[in-house]
Amino acid sequence: MDCDKSHRYDHMFENLPDHQGGAGRHKCAGCAYEAGWEAGYKRQEKLDIRLSSLPDSQAGTVRHKSPHAAFALGYQHGVEASYKQ
Repeated sequence: MDCDKSHRYDHMFENLPDHQGGAGRHKCAGCAYEAGWEAGYKRQEKLDIRLSSLPDSQAGTVRHKSPHAAFALGYQHGVEASYKQ
Protein backbone atom coordinates (compact mmCIF):
# COMPACT_ATOMS: atom_id res chain seq x y z
CA MET A 1 0.00 0.00 0.00
CA ASP A 2 1.31 3.45 -0.92
CA CYS A 3 0.58 6.63 1.00
CA ASP A 4 -1.40 9.25 -0.89
CA LYS A 5 -1.68 11.89 1.87
CA SER A 6 -0.60 15.47 1.26
CA HIS A 7 1.93 15.33 4.12
CA ARG A 8 4.29 13.67 1.61
CA TYR A 9 5.08 17.19 0.43
CA ASP A 10 5.39 18.91 3.81
CA HIS A 11 8.67 20.83 3.98
CA MET A 12 9.01 19.95 7.68
CA PHE A 13 10.38 16.57 6.60
CA GLU A 14 13.24 17.98 4.53
CA ASN A 15 15.48 18.22 7.61
CA LEU A 16 15.04 14.60 8.69
CA PRO A 17 18.03 12.34 8.22
CA ASP A 18 18.13 10.17 5.13
CA HIS A 19 17.31 6.48 5.50
CA GLN A 20 17.70 4.11 2.59
CA GLY A 21 18.21 0.68 4.12
CA GLY A 22 17.06 -1.81 6.71
CA ALA A 23 13.89 -1.60 8.74
CA GLY A 24 11.70 1.23 7.56
CA ARG A 25 13.08 1.41 4.03
CA HIS A 26 10.61 3.29 1.82
CA LYS A 27 8.09 3.71 4.67
CA CYS A 28 6.24 7.02 4.73
CA ALA A 29 7.92 9.40 7.15
CA GLY A 30 4.73 11.51 7.20
CA CYS A 31 2.68 8.57 8.46
CA ALA A 32 5.42 7.78 10.99
CA TYR A 33 5.24 11.40 12.19
CA GLU A 34 1.45 11.17 12.58
CA ALA A 35 1.77 7.92 14.57
CA GLY A 36 4.40 9.54 16.79
CA TRP A 37 2.27 12.64 17.27
CA GLU A 38 -0.70 10.54 18.37
CA ALA A 39 1.45 8.57 20.83
CA GLY A 40 2.94 11.80 22.17
CA TYR A 41 -0.42 13.50 22.52
CA LYS A 42 -1.57 10.53 24.60
CA ARG A 43 1.80 10.67 26.45
CA GLN A 44 2.26 6.95 25.93
CA GLU A 45 5.19 5.60 27.90
CA LYS A 46 5.65 2.37 25.97
CA LEU A 47 6.27 3.03 22.31
CA ASP A 48 6.01 0.66 19.39
CA ILE A 49 6.68 2.27 16.04
CA ARG A 50 5.42 -0.74 14.03
CA LEU A 51 7.18 0.29 10.83
CA SER A 52 5.72 -2.67 8.97
CA SER A 53 2.22 -1.22 9.43
CA LEU A 54 3.10 2.06 7.71
CA PRO A 55 2.38 2.58 4.02
CA ASP A 56 5.24 3.04 1.58
CA SER A 57 6.07 6.38 0.02
CA GLN A 58 8.61 7.39 -2.56
CA ALA A 59 7.10 10.81 -3.18
CA GLY A 60 7.93 14.36 -2.22
CA THR A 61 9.82 15.42 0.86
CA VAL A 62 9.37 12.09 2.68
CA ARG A 63 11.34 10.20 0.02
CA HIS A 64 14.21 8.32 1.67
CA LYS A 65 13.66 10.03 5.05
CA SER A 66 13.98 8.22 8.37
CA PRO A 67 10.65 6.99 9.73
CA HIS A 68 12.36 6.58 13.12
CA ALA A 69 13.32 10.26 13.25
CA ALA A 70 9.88 11.26 11.94
CA PHE A 71 8.16 9.25 14.68
CA ALA A 72 10.40 10.85 17.34
CA LEU A 73 9.68 14.36 16.03
CA GLY A 74 5.96 13.63 15.95
CA TYR A 75 6.12 12.27 19.50
CA GLN A 76 7.79 15.46 20.72
CA HIS A 77 5.26 17.67 18.94
CA GLY A 78 2.37 15.57 20.26
CA VAL A 79 3.58 15.83 23.86
CA GLU A 80 3.94 19.59 23.47
CA ALA A 81 0.42 19.85 22.02
CA SER A 82 -1.02 17.79 24.88
CA TYR A 83 -0.06 20.52 27.34
CA LYS A 84 -1.84 23.20 25.29
CA GLN A 85 -5.26 21.56 25.31
